[in-house]
Formats: sequence, C-alpha cells, structure tokens
Amino acid sequence: MSRSHHLPAEERKAVTVETVVQLAGEHDPAEITTAAIASRMNLTQGALFRHFPSKEAIWTAVMEWVTDRLLARLESAASSAASPVGELEAMFSAHIGFVAAHPGVPRMMFGELQRSADTAAKRMVRLLIDRYGERLRDTIARGQAIGEIDSAVDSRVAATLFIGTIQGLVMQSLLANDVRRMEEDAPKVFAIYLRGLRGAP
Repeated sequence: MSRSHHLPAEERKAVTVETVVQLAGEHDPAEITTAAIASRMNLTQGALFRHFPSKEAIWTAVMEWVTDRLLARLESAASSAASPVGELEAMFSAHIGFVAAHPGVPRMMFGELQRSADTAAKRMVRLLIDRYGERLRDTIARGQAIGEIDSAVDSRVAATLFIGTIQGLVMQSLLANDVRRMEEDAPKVFAIYLRGLRGAP
C-alpha cells in the first residue's frame, strides 16, 4: 500500500482501517502488531501513531468501520425488498456477503468479545449487535402486523436467533476455511429460519 504516503489525515486513517481488515483475513488478529500494519502501508510506526495514539485506537476505528459498513449494507439490501420477510432475507444474504468479502471481520469481532476487559472496540461490537437487533425486531414486528410472521413469535428471541444463525454459519466457515460453504448453505438455513417465523401451517 505505497499510496499511504502523503495522504490527508482522514484518508490515512481510512487506509489504516482497510489494511487491518486485510491483515485480519490473513492472520490471527491477536498477532497483528502495529509494526506489521505500518510495514504493509510502507510507513514507520511513528507515522502510524501520528494518527492513532495506540493499537487500541486502531481497533476501535476498525470496529466503527465495520458497524457503519455492515449496517449501511443491510439497509441498502432491505430497501429493495417488497415485504418485511423479504427484508429479512435480503439482510441475511447481505450479511453473509459482507463476511465473504471481509473474512477478517468476524475473526476480529469474536476476538474482541472474548476479551475480559471492557475496551472501546468491544463496546463498539456490542453497539453494532444492539442496533442490528433493534432493526430486526422492528422488521419482525411489521411482519407480524401484516400476517407474514406468526404473532406468537417473540421478536427479541427471533432477532437473537437471526444473528446467532449467521454467526454459526460464519464460525463453521472459518473452521473449515471455506467461505463458499457459508454462501452455499445460507439460503437453505434461512428457509428453515423462515419456517419457524411463520409457525405451524
């Protein structure tokens, strides 16, 4: 990433975030050092620290990037759907597509959630999940209002299951080191989830 030289401050920060996401797709995020980040960007560590006071600040910026990009992708996908159930399916597919494009992201998120300390990056992950869950609950409630989704479904639990189902697919994909498996299984998994939302015939 030689283009990192002589960039404006905000663009340099954005390139740093992109670099970390790329590195996390290639290595264990816990082993990514600021030296490795600087090296990939063809910078000195000193130049890197002029924009980020610490490694933790870099990780927080990455989680902010993930939150903004993922939620925007979900909203864009949902906006083209004709119904609440269509929105859920579009968001499910969009989330899987986001992970397939950025396989380092779930590695970083899982790593942050396992840390005992309440870091700023960990708080960003929780914020993402909270906002995501709120969006799903709203969609499920609208589906119930028009009869697409069984009124007996607990929207909070259904939203948790939606996110947890994706996390399960992602985890299995990481273990198998095969993103295609996740993409192939996603439509079939969503179909099972949808049958649960619709309830008994």
